[in-house]
Amino acid sequence: MDEIRKSTGDPQVSTSNDSHAGLPTFGKALALTAAVSLLVGLVVGPIISGRPAVAADPTSPTDHVVTVSGVGDVSVAPDVADVVIGVQITRPTVAEAQSAASTSMNAVVAAIKKNGVDPKDITTVNLNLSPVYDYSGSTSRLTGYMYSNTVKVTVRDLTKVPAIVDDSTAAGATTIQGIAFRLDNPKTVAAQARQLAMQDARAKADALVGSAGVSIKGVAAITETTSNTPVYYSSQAYMDKAAGSTPIQTGTTDIIVNVTVSYLIG
Repeated sequence: MDEIRKSTGDPQVSTSNDSHAGLPTFGKALALTAAVSLLVGLVVGPIISGRPAVAADPTSPTDHVVTVSGVGDVSVAPDVADVVIGVQITRPTVAEAQSAASTSMNAVVAAIKKNGVDPKDITTVNLNLSPVYDYSGSTSRLTGYMYSNTVKVTVRDLTKVPAIVDDSTAAGATTIQGIAFRLDNPKTVAAQARQLAMQDARAKADALVGSAGVSIKGVAAITETTSNTPVYYSSQAYMDKAAGSTPIQTGTTDIIVNVTVSYLIG
């Protein structure tokens, strides 16, 4: 090993051209590079991932809620009836079937109007023409055509329903496909049911938070569903009034509102 010595009285200092002398400097470079990479990762990583670089403060306030359901049910008498009435005629030819059905339906509509039904409340809901076959032999045989004409009648005076049914059949109606009772404008009753549902929900929430030793601070969310449920019963007074006619029971209609409410508590 070659050495260079200074001739002064200072302590001897020696340098060496040995290849191991450069290792400390190379190690420092590696450490610096690693530190820079770590810093870049901390800064750029959250930006790429879309997550915040700073962790959430676990002591920050969190909204607490209690979720309850409420029901409001209002039972009312209906004020409108929808009656579906029709004629069904079979004749050998299309023309004969159509003509006979038209004659019968005109007579039926006239009988309906005679009972005070406004023409705007009479709506055609079905027209149908179909062939009629005889299948009694070895092969089917066309025997005629069946023509159907059906109307929906909105009756706003419920006391007229039995007379409308009876007069329609007397005039030539061959089918009564159904009758439905409803409210013409359910909005007012629905509003009452909604108020009852919210009162029911609040009473349940008050009971829960009172037991937990907290209080309601506000409302976080509300959802609502509404339904109409007919509840039929036999109205003897109505049947006596319509003695001798087709008995009709109007029943009642239940307007039901269900709510789910999430209350803020604290």
